[in-house]
Amino acid sequence: MRLEFIGAAHEVTGSCHYLEFGGKHILVDCGMEQGADIYENQEIPVNAAAINYVFITHAHIDHSGLLPLLYARGFRGRIYATNATTQLCGIMLKDSAHIQESEAEWKNRKARRAGQPEVVPMYSLADAEGVLKHFVPCPYDTETEVSDDLKVCFRDAGHLLGSSFIEMWITEGEESCKLIFSGDLGNGNRALIRDPEIPESADYLILESTYGDRLHTIPPDYATELARVLSATFSRGGNVVIPAFSVGRTQEMLYYLRQIRQSNMLPTFPDFEVYVDSPLSVEATGIFNENVSECFREKDLEMIRQGINPIQFPGLIKSVTSADSQAINFDKKPKVIISASGMCEAGRIRHHLKHNLWRPECTVVFVGYQVPGTLGYSLLNGAGEVKLFGETIQVQAQILNLPGISGHADRDHLTAWVQGMKEKPKRIFVVHGEDKVTDEFAAHLAEETGIPAIAPYSGDIYDLAQDACVVLGSRKRAEKRVKKRSTSSVFERLLAAGQRLITVIQKNKEGANRDLAKFADQINALCDKWDRS
Repeated sequence: MRLEFIGAAHEVTGSCHYLEFGGKHILVDCGMEQGADIYENQEIPVNAAAINYVFITHAHIDHSGLLPLLYARGFRGRIYATNATTQLCGIMLKDSAHIQESEAEWKNRKARRAGQPEVVPMYSLADAEGVLKHFVPCPYDTETEVSDDLKVCFRDAGHLLGSSFIEMWITEGEESCKLIFSGDLGNGNRALIRDPEIPESADYLILESTYGDRLHTIPPDYATELARVLSATFSRGGNVVIPAFSVGRTQEMLYYLRQIRQSNMLPTFPDFEVYVDSPLSVEATGIFNENVSECFREKDLEMIRQGINPIQFPGLIKSVTSADSQAINFDKKPKVIISASGMCEAGRIRHHLKHNLWRPECTVVFVGYQVPGTLGYSLLNGAGEVKLFGETIQVQAQILNLPGISGHADRDHLTAWVQGMKEKPKRIFVVHGEDKVTDEFAAHLAEETGIPAIAPYSGDIYDLAQDACVVLGSRKRAEKRVKKRSTSSVFERLLAAGQRLITVIQKNKEGANRDLAKFADQINALCDKWDRS
């Protein structure tokens, strides 16, 4: 029973944990890094074709975004996630692939003019569509027997529609062990989303620490706070631009904007318009409406029973096409523009920033966590100018952070969640936090709970049967360089196909001689066709 930490170790994004037992190879989350790399992450220690199962805690790209790449490298196993997470991944992974392909196309236009090698997208839309066929949707609070030695249960983590922490029971020989992977935990009392459940017991807990060094202030009246910002900005003749994650934060914003309109909290601007400018956000909002009974909190279910849709109201305009998006910035009427991505790293939000950042009458409101190294982080921390589409833009708009809106539990919430367990784990692994935060929060947990807590690095391997670290991973910091993908990525894809072939051959070891001979002839014929010697 070996647990290896791959991603989100002393870093916030790129969650990925590798588990090996009984000849099985398992991943919990397979996320993409966002923002600057801090440490050099280790590769998954087996080729993708050898991975049997992947378990996804929730649909955010930093937890699911590399699944299409895993597929491109030969993975053909099963992916378990909640019903809502499965649906959200269905749109988010295809959107991520579209971004990969679009950025590669844009870079290649410049590369061809400059006589430089072309770049290849990390993965394609075909890879995203392929991996989606391997999802196995699961209901909350139902134990699923994956195999004779593996059982899982998804519990509500209160972070996002469909988000979960995963209880996992594994057996190897005479040894049995229960692990809990927290995923991202919500802080409770949020619009639409239920509060996190509290587990009863675990032998090992793998716990996030995004806000493990801070305490949330007493939550303000979000609708009142947002109404104040809207009133001041509209009075100046400006727009309120909200960079928001398409899934989760956009729907929360719609919830509060609906409340402002419904309660007439802006009597001077009663008919203000709200543009949701993101095809992904529009699709995600539809998925929210499809998962009401399983995921919404009771307060909002009661509203729906009364005929009120919590995230729909007059004046809400959904922008899907590029023409719709461009038209928004030609309309001079003050408005709210909600667009993705939430950290301003890609997508239509960058166009809206280009058109509004230089205008002192406008306001940019951040409503989510900003990873260091992202454009959103720079703006929130006082950048005087930024570059967008090769053009330098002066930051004249008011930049605000709406306090109190967080999808993550703070230090005390996380600590209370652990203390709420009836049977405490023998060890806690602290992950998914900034470099110093993981160590500080691990020390805090050990002091407050009496449970040994450590913050592993990428590549650290723990033998769970021995309760001991058996391999120390890399502590090397990543070089600050621009990552480039050249045509060599195509060759890497070919190598991955070869590795998958080896895995398939090994799986057919006990096959009939006639079938094995036919398989060998097919491989040799293929080799004869491509042998360049």
